[in-house]
Amino acid sequence: MNKKSFILVILLLLSTRYSVFAQDQKKLEQLIKTSNVEMYENPEKVISTGLKIIQLSKNNIDLKIKAYKLVSDGYSSKREYQKSLKYLIKALELLPKSEDKLLKISIDTKAGIQYHQLNIYQSAITYLDRAEKMCLEYPVQDSITSFLGVNYVVRGFIYKEKLNCDIAISFFDKGIKTLSYNNKKNENATKISIAKYNKGNCYLLLEENGLAEQSFKEALKGAKSVNAKSLEAFALKGIAQIHTFNGAYADAISELNQAYFIAKNVNDLVLNQEIYLGLSVNYLAINQPEKYKEYQQKFIQTQTKLKENERASIENLLQENYNNLENKAKSDLSNFWILVFLALTISIPLIALIINKKTNTNIKELKANINEINSNFSSLI
Repeated sequence: MNKKSFILVILLLLSTRYSVFAQDQKKLEQLIKTSNVEMYENPEKVISTGLKIIQLSKNNIDLKIKAYKLVSDGYSSKREYQKSLKYLIKALELLPKSEDKLLKISIDTKAGIQYHQLNIYQSAITYLDRAEKMCLEYPVQDSITSFLGVNYVVRGFIYKEKLNCDIAISFFDKGIKTLSYNNKKNENATKISIAKYNKGNCYLLLEENGLAEQSFKEALKGAKSVNAKSLEAFALKGIAQIHTFNGAYADAISELNQAYFIAKNVNDLVLNQEIYLGLSVNYLAINQPEKYKEYQQKFIQTQTKLKENERASIENLLQENYNNLENKAKSDLSNFWILVFLALTISIPLIALIINKKTNTNIKELKANINEINSNFSSLI
């Protein structure tokens, strides 16, 4: 085989290898999209898939960031915020290495959601503001409608939790409208369902029970359209609350039992907690104390576990911030000594030069004085 043929064979092999690698990366990208659809039905599967993609992503930074986010979202769906935060931080650490602006928007939006879930609202708003700015500056607006819609919905969550439901509803409506734009493939159905469920909760706080029931039913319809089990259960729980307020306790228990059956494999602690609370209240209302005690005990146990998870997440966040500050302090100290060394390296020769120059000047002056003395002495002779 001559040299030219050998080079062609090598190029062909490299091209084939690159093509296979590109196809593998494309399959992993598609797997991430598929897993996102399963987020509210089987979060354990999503987490497992994400962890495998992290291993297979190799040196593909963007793919690795997406995989970290997938795992983080899976743990968020299970309300395990400590583990969710761990993988989000990994994604944020890699983010400066990415050139993908949509990915940066996605991760900043996720950070806004995560800090909201931890009730750290100022940090949540900071990330949401940054993500919104990037969305509005992005040249292809059709590409960012989902991110922008979620941004508005999360702001609605924050206002709802601050008990400013009128402003919260306006953000939910804005988010729903944005998410509904160009949603032909129903890709944003889960997000719209979440927004409508939370809008329903706002109407409950405002004692607008008719509007609340309408919102919960719309949320249920959207969740069913994409088989999002936990969202179906949340919507049913909302409808059960309407029955409780209307004194229809048996109907409320029926809806809650249906929600419990749907959600039993999802393992969403917040959902379970609210179902247990609803069942305990309604069984007490129909004078079934044993059932009341059973679900009240389950409610307390789940609530305790949730608080432990939340506390662990905040401790993890504080430790991460402490480590960052400690590393920064070490880096700053190292930089300080480098500057001192450079200053000494530059200044010592400079000082020596100045001293040497001064010394030479003094020597010249001394020689001139000696010559002058000699000259005077000679004239005296």
